[in-house]
Amino acid sequence: MEGNLQKTERLIREINRLHAQYSQDYFETGKVRKINLSRTLKNVPTEHILSYRLNLHEAVNDYLAFADTRGIDFFYRVKTAESIHDKISRYLARGNQYPVNNILNDIFGARLIWPSETVAGILEKLDGWKTEYGLKNRYLRDAGGYIGIHIYFKNSSNFYYPWELQVWDEKDVKANIENHMAYKRNFVR
Repeated sequence: MEGNLQKTERLIREINRLHAQYSQDYFETGKVRKINLSRTLKNVPTEHILSYRLNLHEAVNDYLAFADTRGIDFFYRVKTAESIHDKISRYLARGNQYPVNNILNDIFGARLIWPSETVAGILEKLDGWKTEYGLKNRYLRDAGGYIGIHIYFKNSSNFYYPWELQVWDEKDVKANIENHMAYKRNFVR
């Protein structure tokens, strides 16, 4: 029987594969202008970002229908246009400018919630998975009452918007949701 670590690795493999497939289908057809996302927000039109978001929102379930995710309980979402506008505004207000692919690295976001022992095992495996699957980045975020592992997919291209997988310990779910409500939903009035 497949354990939680194997399910996590399978989900990482599938998100990575779907990210590559969707990104190639979207950016490599010649229909959409490719922009180097290692540039700052001032150099990437918001319309480019929102067009990607809308297309992904409309297409993501078609891609997930062919993913090998059976038996893996995970959540996912495509970031709303309002949330993207809010994030862009917050980052433009800062003095330092960051690359778009570091700011908008979660237009597609998935989340797994596991027991503590599984989360500890994932932390031990992450370096190997980063190498094996060519992941952009991974880290444990522990700040302001939020604790979670963040894993980023970009398939070695600065022209593809990264996707994110968060792994939460089931004991942190309540605090993490409260944190998201307080700090990530400023656009809700």
